[in-house]
Amino acid sequence: MRAKLTIPDLAEKKRTGERLVMVAVGEVLTAAWAERAGVDIVGVGDSLGMTLYGHENTLAMTVDHMIAHTRAVRRGAPNTMCFVSMPYGSYATPDMAVTNAVRLMKESGCDAVKLQGGREKFDIIKAVADAGVPVMSHVGLLPHYVHKFGGFKMQGRTAEAALEIIDNARAIEEAGAIGLEIEAMPYEVSKAVDEAVDIFTFSIGAGAAGTAQMLNGYDLLGAFDTFKPKFAKRYANMADVAVQAFSDYADDVRTGAFPDEDHSYQMKPDEAQRLADILREERE
Repeated sequence: MRAKLTIPDLAEKKRTGERLVMVAVGEVLTAAWAERAGVDIVGVGDSLGMTLYGHENTLAMTVDHMIAHTRAVRRGAPNTMCFVSMPYGSYATPDMAVTNAVRLMKESGCDAVKLQGGREKFDIIKAVADAGVPVMSHVGLLPHYVHKFGGFKMQGRTAEAALEIIDNARAIEEAGAIGLEIEAMPYEVSKAVDEAVDIFTFSIGAGAAGTAQMLNGYDLLGAFDTFKPKFAKRYANMADVAVQAFSDYADDVRTGAFPDEDHSYQMKPDEAQRLADILREERE
């Protein structure tokens, strides 16, 4: 069994250029599969509001939701580093952020928390870091800003926009964060972001930049097929497999093919005969 990554390991991996593998999961089964596959980091993102709860965005998730799902992920992947997202509204002020970050660490079993935002969140990131909580933040496409952005749209399209993203990344590092997420931007921008900071970075939809690459586990498994982001690569088609399995099951039930003898319990013959004799006597 490989040793579980530690927070200091992340800075070392950034320094040496070693590539790490990260997936976002939300329950025990996919977490266990990820650990068995040798994934380095599991992230419990509030994207599970969309993949597991059917919401149109991530905003409905709560701290209680994130704690419950992270506990399940920890049971499935106890030997894998785990980050948990602080949900929308849980870090609106420094005091609120510290309270909720500490609660997430204490109750969920995670190794670090992650919020969203850059320079405008400097005081909040610093407060959480100063409270002794390993904290990360997020630049580029910020799902918590979905309404401000007018949807889930690629960021960093212009040089000016790219410079603002780079400035946000530097602010996150200055505030004491241990790392940051780089999401949905051109590779040229994400590479500049990664090179602008010494802390750990992980990328989703931002090309090959960053120490770690992340995909949503339900996207890469083909389990969530409501829509597929441009950057998501499907390595399986589990939704198709699942639908076919349910359909085959339904056919077997309706035709009487299931359950058959191989999938049913039987009494010992002598006990079955005794039961039949007792019931016959009762009827007589």
